[in-house]
Amino acid sequence: MGILSGFLFGFYLLEMKNTNQLVFVEGSSISIVTEKSDFKKGEEIKITLINSGTSPITFTDSSYGLKISGLFGIKMYSPTASQVVTTLNPKEQIVFVWDQMKNDNVPVLEGLYKISSDGIDSDGKIVEKSITINIWK
Repeated sequence: MGILSGFLFGFYLLEMKNTNQLVFVEGSSISIVTEKSDFKKGEEIKITLINSGTSPITFTDSSYGLKISGLFGIKMYSPTASQVVTTLNPKEQIVFVWDQMKNDNVPVLEGLYKISSDGIDSDGKIVEKSITINIWK
């Protein structure tokens, strides 16, 4: 039973990895791109948010809805943001660099982390995307 559970969980994690290439679509879409999906502990992580759709996406602050959380959904980091409405137009992108520090300035541990972003399209619908990365020694 343990072997089967381990296999299924491993397959699930493999499916969650950021292996998709950037594809532009008709309508509303956000894409999150990193250079790779496995990072060494302490390595800077360059995160690119791209409007991969054909309509503008609006965000409630200057962090572009970016959040990094642990595997169980506990928020670890979000960029310092001013309360200004920001817009990402089609094919526009914004780059963030994360130094693997939590918001309380403590380094994160090894493990899986979810990078997500959400905004609102011109029809008032929520547009969201997330990817998973791995941090190891």
